[in-house]
Amino acid sequence: MIDIKNVVDLHRETVVRWHNSEIDNRYLNDPLLAAICQQHQFNFLLWHEEDIARSPDVTDAEIARVKRAIDGYNQKRNDWIEKVDDLISTQLLERQVKILDGAPMNTETPGSTIDRLSILSLRLYHLDEQLNRTDVDQNHLTGVQQKIAICRIQKDELSSALQQLIDDIFVGKKRHRTYRQLKMYNDPTLNPYLYRSEQKSGKLVPELT
Repeated sequence: MIDIKNVVDLHRETVVRWHNSEIDNRYLNDPLLAAICQQHQFNFLLWHEEDIARSPDVTDAEIARVKRAIDGYNQKRNDWIEKVDDLISTQLLERQVKILDGAPMNTETPGSTIDRLSILSLRLYHLDEQLNRTDVDQNHLTGVQQKIAICRIQKDELSSALQQLIDDIFVGKKRHRTYRQLKMYNDPTLNPYLYRSEQKSGKLVPELT
């Protein structure tokens, strides 16, 4: 059975290690935790590119680089959400979990909820950083403390709800299926701007299969 506390701990601990430029290989022996860690890392990379994108001091060339990096990391982030859900499906097959008649589907997959917990861990880390600033007034610090309190409540409630969902899935009370997001903007055969550019340049558009 999947213990969501382990996931929350993974998110919190790796964020600290990555900010200290430490490599963390502790989760490689568990395929699901390894996938969750990889998905989390793309959120980590995406978070810091988003910070750069908001800076008024960066050049147009740097903004273009950041935009491409954001697109790439976001695509990989979503790809790994699906891989996490695929691994849960594999575990269900291995355990031969039988779905009860009439079992409902949740509005969000476990992988998507784990993604939200990943982002919350990053938000909490960076909010905690704000409390160490010496160039801000008490109003700023009070506002940060209020945001931290809200994020902690959200993390606790979301992780509890996810554990309940996982428990229900593994006893057949809820159905599970990977939600395929099928992003179109990075696909040169589906993004009109991309395939029209290829047509104008004389390139052949790959056939859809």
